[in-house]
Amino acid sequence: MTISSPDTLQSLWHDWDAREELIREIVTGRLEDNPPAKDDDYVVATYFLALRTKKLAEIGKEIAYHSTSGIKQPPPGSLLEACTGKSVGVDEFDGTGRIGLLQMAYPLKMMLNRDGQLTSCDLLHTSAGAIMFDVYENQDCRLVSLAIPDRVVATFPGPAYGFRNLRALNRFGADEPAFGTILKPTAGILPEEVGRLVEEAARNPLFLFVKEDENLYPNLDYSPVRDRTTQAVAAIERTKDVRGEKGLVFAPHITGGPHELLDTVHAVVEAGATGVMFSESFSTGSVRMVREATKHLDRPPAIYGHNAGLGVRERCIWRDVIDYLARLDGIDFRQTAPVRPGEPYIRPYRAAWEASERILTEELPGGIHPTMIARAGGLDQGNIVMNLQDAERRGLTPAILLLAGSAINSIKRPDGRTDPAYGAEAMLQALELHKTGDLADVQPEDQTLRLMDVARSKNLVALQDALRQRYPGVFS
Repeated sequence: MTISSPDTLQSLWHDWDAREELIREIVTGRLEDNPPAKDDDYVVATYFLALRTKKLAEIGKEIAYHSTSGIKQPPPGSLLEACTGKSVGVDEFDGTGRIGLLQMAYPLKMMLNRDGQLTSCDLLHTSAGAIMFDVYENQDCRLVSLAIPDRVVATFPGPAYGFRNLRALNRFGADEPAFGTILKPTAGILPEEVGRLVEEAARNPLFLFVKEDENLYPNLDYSPVRDRTTQAVAAIERTKDVRGEKGLVFAPHITGGPHELLDTVHAVVEAGATGVMFSESFSTGSVRMVREATKHLDRPPAIYGHNAGLGVRERCIWRDVIDYLARLDGIDFRQTAPVRPGEPYIRPYRAAWEASERILTEELPGGIHPTMIARAGGLDQGNIVMNLQDAERRGLTPAILLLAGSAINSIKRPDGRTDPAYGAEAMLQALELHKTGDLADVQPEDQTLRLMDVARSKNLVALQDALRQRYPGVFS
């Protein structure tokens, strides 16, 4: 098929991110002016809607009908009425009445179990169902906020540790930079190779956390995850003389069918794993399942809730809503994105990024621990200082895990040999320059160039090599 119309071709280039930024800016401002209603007997969901023909004031009844009791006029005072949702707020953006915000209240009466609890799966089943996202009438729909009563929030397990306890347990100071890394190669490696890679990382006390990549599957005939974990734990034990009192969380990758997940988790925990990593974006409920199944242990595994695939879901559900539920379910670590100059490499960024980091770390009722933020996805020696500066400015230093993969594991020595120790040395040199304040007043867009200038003046060879390799278009 030949595309003959310029307008047709242009529509294929529609910038979803630019529109999303605009929507978030407008919606955030409107919600600041008119915060979502709160009700101790309802979960209140706020949607951005753009309707084809109907008005926001009308669509609320249809959503309540399809998402709750299926009754349009329940008898007053009846159980049916107590289980029927309702519209509790409309904010029209223009005179058509078809675009704006709609607030829906979903009764806890229809959701809470006999123990007064519910799950994130049930919350999404009700608040993010077909009537919102599958009907043609809704030209656009975004779930932008979930207000859950405090008494219900307090029933969720939350993280086993959170960033404060993770730091204390592993003897990292509250303001001490805590790094993590990812095993590379990410696939096609044997248990013995995993042990060697973990030992290389463990010999650097910079690291609080090491994880396998999501491309390394657990039930491989040549590399079963129990054997990989055994090798990794033995490697960490061998480095105790180097690490001193500092602990190291090792998180093997957990995946498979629902019937396999818990068996795999128990296998790696029995082998000594202090963490587990899996992507809950495609298996909603897995975090809660693992959290509940291991909470009786003296030391439950810390859960790294990898958000691979989250970008697919955030086209309809804002990332901070998903991260909120993941935190309630029990993730101890969650990736956001690093500060970097110019265009972002991965999502989230700007307002969405700040919203996610806020919901992961703010105080919640019931003693729900705050999640540790993993700044990852292009974090390297050239932008580490601006990430440390941002964390300090926002009071988030204790909550940040600086997760660098290729920037440590793929840096080559002058002889062309890849050496993670050399990459770590380059990162340490960048950290020292941050401590000296040499880049304190340098804007992010100028920091990488300034960093190279200072590295040259102080003869920091590893840092120079890392910057050349990470920024080949800048430094020849």
